[in-house]
Amino acid sequence: MAIIEVRGLTKHYRVYQKPEGLWAALRGLFHRRYVEVQAVRGIDLDVEEGEFVAFLGPNGAGKTTTLKLLSGVIYPTSGSARVMGYVPWKRDNAYRRQFALVMGQKNQLWWDLPAIESFRLHQQIYAIAPEEFRRNCDELTELLGVRDLLYQPVRELSLGERMKMELTAALLHSPRVLFLDEPTIGLDVVAQHNIQQFLRHYQEHRRITILLTSHYMKDVAALCRRVVIIARGQIQYDGSLAGIIDRFSKHKIVTLQFCEGQVVDRLERFGQVLQVQQPKARLRVARQEVPRTLASILATYAVQDVAVEDPPLEEVIAELFHRVNSDQQAPDSAGQKVEVETVEAGRRRD
Repeated sequence: MAIIEVRGLTKHYRVYQKPEGLWAALRGLFHRRYVEVQAVRGIDLDVEEGEFVAFLGPNGAGKTTTLKLLSGVIYPTSGSARVMGYVPWKRDNAYRRQFALVMGQKNQLWWDLPAIESFRLHQQIYAIAPEEFRRNCDELTELLGVRDLLYQPVRELSLGERMKMELTAALLHSPRVLFLDEPTIGLDVVAQHNIQQFLRHYQEHRRITILLTSHYMKDVAALCRRVVIIARGQIQYDGSLAGIIDRFSKHKIVTLQFCEGQVVDRLERFGQVLQVQQPKARLRVARQEVPRTLASILATYAVQDVAVEDPPLEEVIAELFHRVNSDQQAPDSAGQKVEVETVEAGRRRD
């Protein structure tokens, strides 16, 4: 059964375009210029209970806007959504007690107070029973390794420690759905790994539903079996991680180990040369040309070893984003509706 159901969800913003220069700014007081920004354009999405789903896309793709819609922070322009049977933007208390939203660039903890004080505030807000609060707090801080930091002011914690405290605060009331927006942004490799380990363990143990946005492909590869890619406010792909490479990658990486003493030249006729470090070379070859290219290379050179690999996931997704942006550049610029209105007209409409 789907715990998250989204149908035709859209969100458009009307943004005031402030002109440059003093006189232009003064004219803007009476004749305002607006641009309609289509952040989300008709998303359809189902997420089953207990799934860990990656929600990927370039900056400005609509990821965070979608999470805000599903958490009820903002209202949609059109479309519908249900999370655990609730309409998010109705903001029922029963719904708000069953989900959590963690944003890597936003703080929910009091900056000058120890984290335990913010946790106690959460206990009162969510009406968590004292015994449940102690049990959850002990479990989470133990798993995240921050129990000794509970009474230290949040401002004195490192970025990784603060994120661990943010996750603890979000999970104190045992939510059924967790929205994570860039939880490892700015963290070092060790902190990223620790949070990945915690999220994997907690999700498997509690079977909660998690929707994760991240620009770090290691987060996605370590945690998620299902990937949803959004670009220009629309879903471009929904499937497995391996399926991304199969569907969108047009090249293979061929690594060649030549025999000692072999003279290697003119490799560019076989594909794009990525690296040559005798006696090794790496080429980018079109996927459909790999068999023919390998046959030609083996007929021309003495080769000791060959490896054919898929390109890195980051590279494939970057190519996908670039292709989507190129394909939709003209329609998108035409689709941004510009309006000019007087202050009086704006007041009458309001």
